[in-house]
Amino acid sequence: MFNLGSKEPVIAKARTLIERPPAEIFRYLGDGFFENYPKWSPEVIELECITDGPVKLGTIARQVRIDQGRRSETKFTINIYERDKRLGFVGVSDPFLCIYELREINSGTAELIFTFELSEIQLFMRPFEKLIRVVVQEGAERTVRNLKQLTEASKAVSPNPPRP
Repeated sequence: MFNLGSKEPVIAKARTLIERPPAEIFRYLGDGFFENYPKWSPEVIELECITDGPVKLGTIARQVRIDQGRRSETKFTINIYERDKRLGFVGVSDPFLCIYELREINSGTAELIFTFELSEIQLFMRPFEKLIRVVVQEGAERTVRNLKQLTEASKAVSPNPPRP
């Protein structure tokens, strides 16, 4: 009778080549997660680690985001932590998941593949499903663009700058 939209998950995937080895990208992405996540995802206005210690499998965090003018607060858990290869997190009470995968292309270049999945669209949002899919895909593409720019820019910083 009423078209309430599908119950299919919204999945966005984007990829890019980064002229950095996977280990260096992972240091930025995984080891530096709490410092750097708001840089590559500027929608994150607050980020807090709830568990103690470094980022690892099982780390729990809280974030506050403003997406398309809408403020949301979520908790998530690091559910994938494979050094130099994959980092993923999943919503604790919200139905989303993010996965960052790194594949070595050659000794100085890696492919970054980012996947975002929203496993369920709230009933009141289902009439806007097509728009949500477009916005989520644009967000995934922006994420890999930002990560590429940030990680490649750090390459230009020399640990020992020349003296005048």
